[in-house]
Amino acid sequence: MVAVPRRVEDYRGLTQRSRVLLLHAIQRAPGRRLQELAAETGLPVNTARDHLRVLEDEGLIVSAPVETGRRGRPPLGWSPVRQAEHSPAAERRVRDARARGEILRGLEPDLDHSHTLGVEAVHQLDALYDHLEDAGMEPHVDEQDLTVGLRPCIYEALMDSDEPEVCSVHARLVQAQLDQAGGPLELRRLHPFVGRERCLLVLGRRGEAARVTRPAGVDPSAQDSELGAEAVQAYRAQLARTGEDGVS
Repeated sequence: MVAVPRRVEDYRGLTQRSRVLLLHAIQRAPGRRLQELAAETGLPVNTARDHLRVLEDEGLIVSAPVETGRRGRPPLGWSPVRQAEHSPAAERRVRDARARGEILRGLEPDLDHSHTLGVEAVHQLDALYDHLEDAGMEPHVDEQDLTVGLRPCIYEALMDSDEPEVCSVHARLVQAQLDQAGGPLELRRLHPFVGRERCLLVLGRRGEAARVTRPAGVDPSAQDSELGAEAVQAYRAQLARTGEDGVS
């Protein structure tokens, strides 16, 4: 996929370890409150509050009052954004990604895969591509195999001690981008470090087998841990428990 020259919105949200850990905690248990999140991540409350504001401003999480049954203003709980309309920032990203994709396909008709993938799937890839590019991951989309190569990994500095958390956060974010755009595509696997500073996403159409199971270049003995299928399965289980809006 060729990128249209554009003003890139820099994702500040995932450039710090503390924000990655906060997002991981929210993804695992939506509806968490500030005090709980600060305690789990070992952050001062004010620091955690500032990080949460950044994550919310960028459309990665959304806050909502939590009913406690007590008098006074209810505390806020934070949940991942799973539908674009729940976050102005997420809604704008999906809309802008679709518009840029349409411009690109108008300029380069050979890049239009809507006749084989369907319009909704193409728009999902638009949203995913923009998200990954804005995060500095230089995505390369293979529309035939439904894979996305990522390079370089901007989270490499965190990997020594936080690999499960970092890759789980990333896998769920990928699926969230696909869900927000709406369509048949879903994440099947995240293969970390199939090459130097390179990861690979394997997508598939809902209800169908993935076109690629273990792409060339992936070590057959490599373990996915919770980095792909398990993280996405947990994400879908949360959807089933909390409802389609994902707000507890």
